[in-house]
Amino acid sequence: MQQLQIVSRIGASLIGGWAFVWGFVTLGIALLLVAGMPYADAQTLVYLLAFLVYLVALCWTFAAASATRAWLVLIAGASIMTALAWWLTRPGV
Repeated sequence: MQQLQIVSRIGASLIGGWAFVWGFVTLGIALLLVAGMPYADAQTLVYLLAFLVYLVALCWTFAAASATRAWLVLIAGASIMTALAWWLTRPGV
């Protein structure tokens, strides 16, 4: 059972962390575009921040109270941020 917990946390840190950073990047770029920043500048800024966000997400998955909570927070956060980014970038919004 201990090995399953370790594998689950590693999976959450790699897969869930990647998904969370994907949501962060899409939302960050969308917000900066809405604020009037050029795309290349927004992309560069958010990519630089994404490394730190991934590092925090990776470390947090091992500090979380349970692997289930880590999965839920990372996947829910990724879904919410990606949905908000999609909504912000729709034509006419």
